[in-house]
Amino acid sequence: MSKLSPSLKALINAAHSRPGPVPAPRHIESIYKRIESEATARKLGRPSWLALSTAATMTMNSPESMVALFHASSKERTEQEQARTAEIMREVGLKCIGFNGVPRTINMLNAFRSSLPSSVASSLSTTPTRFPTPKNIDSINDRGRKLWDSIYRPLENKLEHKLADAHPDLPVFIISGEYGALFTDPERNTGANVGRITTSLVAIACLRAQQGVGPQVLSHVFGLRKAFEDGSWKGEPEAGEEEAIRWLVSDEGCTWVLEKVDQVVEALGGGQGSTFAPFKAKL
Repeated sequence: MSKLSPSLKALINAAHSRPGPVPAPRHIESIYKRIESEATARKLGRPSWLALSTAATMTMNSPESMVALFHASSKERTEQEQARTAEIMREVGLKCIGFNGVPRTINMLNAFRSSLPSSVASSLSTTPTRFPTPKNIDSINDRGRKLWDSIYRPLENKLEHKLADAHPDLPVFIISGEYGALFTDPERNTGANVGRITTSLVAIACLRAQQGVGPQVLSHVFGLRKAFEDGSWKGEPEAGEEEAIRWLVSDEGCTWVLEKVDQVVEALGGGQGSTFAPFKAKL
């Protein structure tokens, strides 16, 4: 195959296309620590605020900032606790595929792992847990349906039909391929689980940071609230005590979530918003 011309290579890597990752601003660690402090004061569990910060950072495509988040959240902790933090962060990163796409997650998670202390990296699980088989495919579909219904009730069927009108396979892929295979946790004894409350926080953080998808942000804010209403939050006790989750799903709590994401976007975007094509090419 012929080589690419210098002009084509230059166009692929043109500055206006922002082909590389976003560097970490000097003060980003202090922003993460403030989010942690505020969340802890409200008795929110570690997975909640860690997932919120991780998802926003993943969306903004800043591997250096994700490493800064790891160090900010794992200082003075044991090696085992540091590995647990890294497992949660990369599991959140995996779930970001459903909102941000595969390429950003590949680049972010590769850079994240290569920057971890060797003792932590070597402690991470190497066992895949989402491989579909004839034996588990029904459970994958069932998990997807259960999560879908929990987030979108009482409009779950109406929304599914609307998606099918756009493309008959759209709800199939979303409910089975994303909600079932990706957003819900399989039964396993390795890695980290990111449960119902935390998954909704991942969705809100990604979509808010991505910008331009207000209807989906609204849907997942309601989805967060429904996790409390239907009691599914109880399946993830690490997310926070009942008092904390009750606050999180309130107007005040949801406002806090959106404002924390906005602060991360403001810092990483340099006041210019999302990295999802914020500039027009100079033609």
